[in-house]
Amino acid sequence: MTKRNRKLHSIQSELLHKSREAALASVQIFNNPQIQFKSELFIVTMIIAWTYLFHAHYKRNGVDYRYYRLTGSRKKFEKTKSGACKHWELERCLNEPSSPLKNDPAEANLRFLIGLRHEIEHQMTTRIDNTLSAKFQACCLNFNRYVKTFFGDEFGIDKHLSFSLQFSSISREQLDTLSKEDTLPAHIKSFIKSFETGLPDTDFQSPDFAYRVFFVPKTANRKGQADQVIEFIKADSEMAQGINAKYALIKETEKPKYRASQVVAIMKAKGYQFTMYTHTSLWHELDAKNASKGYGVDVAGAWYWYDKWVEEVENYCISTPFATKRGV
Repeated sequence: MTKRNRKLHSIQSELLHKSREAALASVQIFNNPQIQFKSELFIVTMIIAWTYLFHAHYKRNGVDYRYYRLTGSRKKFEKTKSGACKHWELERCLNEPSSPLKNDPAEANLRFLIGLRHEIEHQMTTRIDNTLSAKFQACCLNFNRYVKTFFGDEFGIDKHLSFSLQFSSISREQLDTLSKEDTLPAHIKSFIKSFETGLPDTDFQSPDFAYRVFFVPKTANRKGQADQVIEFIKADSEMAQGINAKYALIKETEKPKYRASQVVAIMKAKGYQFTMYTHTSLWHELDAKNASKGYGVDVAGAWYWYDKWVEEVENYCISTPFATKRGV
């Protein structure tokens, strides 16, 4: 490799590194519960991530992403006040005829965020996180897809991220409030309406423009499985039919919980010779109050058992001779 090629490769690698770092930072900012200005910071940082990703891609493919004008056959580069060459911003990268995002709804997603950034640059915004999160999620997934497409699966950032956790659940009152309140600033609302009105239906409905999903609390189907907090369903599945894809379905469920005396009572009602002493011995033997096993939960110092434990206890009763049903 020549000295010039080594330099080009070094620049490309640094651009790719900074691009991935900016993308990870934008997600960490948005998931940080202590940051109130999260949407605005996410947009700005993610646009930087995409800009550097384009620069790395164009660098590798020999596309000059510097602003210049031709004087005869020579390039005269535009410079900043400090004398550095002006590089293309994200919008110019998208306008390039060789842009890899041409005819991809991911391009519409980025142009939406660019327009939104122009709005927040000139006027402070508030309360936009929940309304725009579908677009943000699509932007993250698109970035991860394209960084892999450009440079290989090993550069994906999905392995560094997981679902964010929260301490509170959503109450019915909160859901009603979210559905009724229209808290978007007027200029943001106007921009969204104008942008989406001019968007082709195929782009608007695409998950690459706005990633809309159903979040359904889900527990394990088989013993020994870890519980999954979220289940994804396909938009064309039977469950999703008839539901407008613009909205998310939040299905509220609560696992049934039982005190030890209730578990014993359930077994006795089924005809098993089962006592509180036997129950206590059994959960000690199986280390059933180990939270990782998913048999129950501690609530304010009191232990409650899940259906999973009730099933385990019944299996024990079935397999234990002295606990067989009376009269059998």
